[in-house]
Amino acid sequence: MKIKHRSKSQLAKRAKRGFRGYPVATIAFYGPTAERASKVAVGIVAREGAEPDILETWRSEEHDLRRDDEIGHEISSFLREHQVMSVVMADRIIGCPHEEGIDFPEGESCPQCPYWRGRDRWSGEVIN
Repeated sequence: MKIKHRSKSQLAKRAKRGFRGYPVATIAFYGPTAERASKVAVGIVAREGAEPDILETWRSEEHDLRRDDEIGHEISSFLREHQVMSVVMADRIIGCPHEEGIDFPEGESCPQCPYWRGRDRWSGEVIN
């Protein structure tokens, strides 16, 4: 009997390699729930202690971007274009895809994503 190995994305494989120098890409997935990523944000940090110099986002209302090969290829091309040496990526969806202060008022919960209300974005656990 063969054991099937779960394939990991190229991005996850790069992130697993660890720190290899700057520039560093940070990859974060966002979604209306913890089940589907509708937005991915990729930031490029040129040197230690700096804020991202470049930030690019991809969105989809139909697909889970963590499993979308086309978006994965676009992100990989973006990383090559900016000569990224290291990749840092969370292993889960880390919050709502809408932006506080832009899509909804500062200090409030997103009215479009009730799943995230009172939830810790890193653990996914309810905190209220």
